[in-house]
Amino acid sequence: MNLNPIRDWFAECPGALIAFSGGVDSSLVAYLAKYFLGEERMLAVISASPSLKLSDLDEAKAFAHRHGIPVRVIATKEMENPNYFQNPTNRCYYCKHTLYDELVALGEEFSGWWVLNGTNTEDLGDYRPGLRAAEEFAVRSPLADVDMDKSGVRQLAEHFNLKCWDKPASPCLSSRIPYGEQITVEKLRQVEAAEAVVKKAGFHINRVRHFGDKARVEVPADQTKDLHLSKEAIRSGILALGFTEVEFDDEGFVSGKLNRVILGTSFIAGK
Repeated sequence: MNLNPIRDWFAECPGALIAFSGGVDSSLVAYLAKYFLGEERMLAVISASPSLKLSDLDEAKAFAHRHGIPVRVIATKEMENPNYFQNPTNRCYYCKHTLYDELVALGEEFSGWWVLNGTNTEDLGDYRPGLRAAEEFAVRSPLADVDMDKSGVRQLAEHFNLKCWDKPASPCLSSRIPYGEQITVEKLRQVEAAEAVVKKAGFHINRVRHFGDKARVEVPADQTKDLHLSKEAIRSGILALGFTEVEFDDEGFVSGKLNRVILGTSFIAGK
């Protein structure tokens, strides 16, 4: 494993404030910052947004504790911004804008430190309005800067024995709500609880899309044949959360399915 490119990148970094969600990308960046800079010159910052799964928040804090990474939890206020909760197609821009605004403000406490995120090269070709916010706030992306793709991220995380190296992507809960449908804390908690029901049934990778009173369940295509054994338990569990209808998507889980209305494509990664 050649660490020279990422070592050289951090050699130029005076200090790091990391936008940390607990996913493999930002976890690796937080770990590398601690590894190369030391705990005195870095801080991982978690946004305790309603759109972050409570389980992901707990996992992020546990990861930081396990590796001795200084961490701070902040409460961002994107849910107070109608440009966010009205759920336009560039919703992610307003979310990241709020987050980076908070991180840049921390620069007054940590003078001269860079703000970092976990963007890798595969993200650059994806539909990610949040990248524009990162550019506006001069947020730096060490993984992308050294030409590291998702596979490289996982390989490096495994090299350092990080338990999250093979963690499935877990984008924000707002990505389960179709564009134009208002985002509320109640809907986000419904989605989180519904996905926990599906996970308990044995489908650790899943999405539950929120269509008003209807929940649409997606599991990986190669596992859809196993659903017949669990459908009734899943349906019952999700109906108990306040939905009146549960639909099972025959196509199976496709990352970014709700972005099809924007881009007219069959696959968009990252949601």
